[in-house]
Amino acid sequence: MQIETPPSEKPYEKPEGERRGIVIVNTGDGKGKSTAAFGLALRAHGRGKAVKIYQFMKVPSARFGEHRMFEQIGIPIEGLGDGFSWKSQDLERSGQLARDGWEKARAAILSGEFFLVVLDEITYPLIYGWLPLEGVLETLRARPKHVHVALTGRRCPPELVELADTVTEMTLVKHAFKAGIPAQRGIED
Repeated sequence: MQIETPPSEKPYEKPEGERRGIVIVNTGDGKGKSTAAFGLALRAHGRGKAVKIYQFMKVPSARFGEHRMFEQIGIPIEGLGDGFSWKSQDLERSGQLARDGWEKARAAILSGEFFLVVLDEITYPLIYGWLPLEGVLETLRARPKHVHVALTGRRCPPELVELADTVTEMTLVKHAFKAGIPAQRGIED
């Protein structure tokens, strides 16, 4: 480790632009994409802002840690899918669930009712061809000016990266699963 001298001057100038809703993408093969988006949801909720979370790959009956906590504090979270694609009994049904779920998410974004809408794991229905990318791009462009949207998932389409205001790529450096350690409840659920 190299020791650094802390900066003594602000390393940036304050932007002068207008405040408006932004599109945030968390992508990459590393862990933390959904976790970061959930952190944004908590931050917005803590400021009294309306938040809605849609999970495109989780089943509606999912009871992971985030579901339990968000229910306790009053952040609506909705599973729209039928789980991992390799567990699906019917990929046509999975695609239809994604399309039906997108219509709900699209309506929430365009309604202007929410300060932040999280589209967790939306990249998968896009890259599997279950959702038309152009419809998602059009919705993001047409959203009310104050609405923020956070999108997560691996292999984010370049068109979404281009449209987004903030993009973070989580890079896999090391993962416990590769060392034979199973997923831990409360950490990876």
